[in-house]
Amino acid sequence: QVQLVESGGGLVQAGDSLRLSCAASGRTFSSYAMGWFRQAPGKEREFVAAINWSGDNTDYADSVKGRFTISRDNAKNTASLQMNSLKPEDTAVYYCAVFPRYSRYLSHRVAEYDYWGQGTQVTVSS
Repeated sequence: QVQLVESGGGLVQAGDSLRLSCAASGRTFSSYAMGWFRQAPGKEREFVAAINWSGDNTDYADSVKGRFTISRDNAKNTASLQMNSLKPEDTAVYYCAVFPRYSRYLSHRVAEYDYWGQGTQVTVSS
């Protein structure tokens, strides 16, 4: 069992930056691949970014590539999503999630992730 808690969301203007954090507790966080997803009202949850257990492999949705950066600190059981040049279309509830995998493998699939946080709201005004 892994418990995840997101923080760092808020209301910002287009072009601003935000840094989301995901704090993990429970089983060994370092053995899990980790992802960030988001869900806007009336839309399905979508993949944003992922990082493997060691942090040496990352992947991003095309819509955020070059603007967002995912990272993790296994010693602190935390992960982050640095979001720069935010756009109104980035407005959503952002979730962190993990699944156990000790490899470079990453997943874009919601169904593949075992544990989820409660989400944090990000609102970008134009």
